[in-house]
Amino acid sequence: MKRKIGTVCMTLGAVLILAALSLFLWNRWEDSQAGVSVEVILPQVIEQVEEDAGTADPYSKEMPEAEVDGYEYIGYLSIPSLGLELPVMSDWSYPQLRIAPCRYCGSVKTEDLVIAAHNYSRHFGNIKNLPPGAEVYFTEMDGTVTAYEVAETDTLNPTAVEEMTDSGYALTLFTCTYGGQSRVTVRCSLLEGQQDAEP
Repeated sequence: MKRKIGTVCMTLGAVLILAALSLFLWNRWEDSQAGVSVEVILPQVIEQVEEDAGTADPYSKEMPEAEVDGYEYIGYLSIPSLGLELPVMSDWSYPQLRIAPCRYCGSVKTEDLVIAAHNYSRHFGNIKNLPPGAEVYFTEMDGTVTAYEVAETDTLNPTAVEEMTDSGYALTLFTCTYGGQSRVTVRCSLLEGQQDAEP
């Protein structure tokens, strides 16, 4: 009887280890695919920005959009201290988050832009390491560049939607922690005198 229980426990342990390994490998594959997506899409977004540069409408509260590879984009995000440049989709959905960061809500023009991304290493996996004062740039599809600086980093629970969207900060970046229990949230203020600065 003890031998049978031991065999069952050993088998169950082996199955759990195999399941954990499979999950780890799947996550690594998704992370790798996200990096490939950025490498393919970012140059196309930058090329479109260069084509549309100088077409900004100073009276519009809407951010310009452009279709790239079948999806609408609003521009790209640059975080020099992390070595990141990321295209940003106009709207978010879970399938789209696998490709690139997405606008969760808001706008550069109304100073309440919120951008969500997965915690892939090539997306927002390292934003928790951004120190206060780190510079962040957002380049819109019409070439307008807005400069920000990190004000603070916070951790919110997944149900804190109002705290996420109505923060009073000009830019918010967020991603899930591993396991999805919380949201790493980086709040950014406008960097004074840096509107239309080069990243």
